[in-house]
Amino acid sequence: MSEFPPCPKCKCEYTYSNGFLMVCPECFHEWNPAEEVETVSDTTSDKILDANGNQLQDGDTVVVIKDLPVKGSSKPVKAGTKVKNIRLTDGDHNIDCKIDGFGSMGLKSEYVRKA
Repeated sequence: MSEFPPCPKCKCEYTYSNGFLMVCPECFHEWNPAEEVETVSDTTSDKILDANGNQLQDGDTVVVIKDLPVKGSSKPVKAGTKVKNIRLTDGDHNIDCKIDGFGSMGLKSEYVRKA
């Protein structure tokens, strides 16, 4: 067994010391073992908020608040476009959806508001 504690983020047991910090090779999380470690369930960063600060969930309907250019298309997604049945994902574009006339695409939550 390793003498190092498991990663508090992903529970990987293959952590190693890098000076004063511990490093996880799987999720690349770094933490100071001398400080109190917060658990994954305590973090609130999993919430995805719209432009007004409302929490979004899978299946919500949102409205685009700004004209958004679409790569590969000559026309933008117009402000006021209603998008139904969104799916939340991780990453920069944290909303997956289908928009009539454009098809499947990813949107950033800061450019939509909950309908």
